[in-house]
Amino acid sequence: MIDPAYVQRMARYNRWQNQNLYGAADQLSDEERRRERGAFFGSIHKTLSHLLWADQIWMSRFFAEVPKPQAGIPESVSLYPDWDGLKRERAAFDETMIGWAATLDPSWLAGDLTWYSGAQQRELTNPKWILLTHLFNHQTHHRGQVHCMLTQAGAKPHATDFSVLPGSP
Repeated sequence: MIDPAYVQRMARYNRWQNQNLYGAADQLSDEERRRERGAFFGSIHKTLSHLLWADQIWMSRFFAEVPKPQAGIPESVSLYPDWDGLKRERAAFDETMIGWAATLDPSWLAGDLTWYSGAQQRELTNPKWILLTHLFNHQTHHRGQVHCMLTQAGAKPHATDFSVLPGSP
């Protein structure tokens, strides 16, 4: 099982890598960010929009203060049509995640969560620590796709190694 320190570290890693990728994407034109590149969600912009949506949907299940996005997976790619709006929402939500992680009680991690999955069209129950691990793994998966698309477009994201996360031992 994971502990609050792991969740806090991963929330900081999430913010650090989002700053990295959004900074690299900022060097591209809007046309390049929106170019279909064959990734699961197509473009850099769509993938980053989906990733923010996914973080919001999971956090709405974990933390009552986070409203559930009013869209499903298909609409997740178009929730933030404006690049500057997407960047602002991402940065603000990263701080929400870090703030939540800072107050996480170990006993919360030991419990289960039951939720209705729109993707599965049924109610599911899993240990909370597994779902948090999934959240962070999902982020890494899609950020890897974005990193590849950015590199294809000529942008140069910085290091992604967890071992060089600023402020980590």
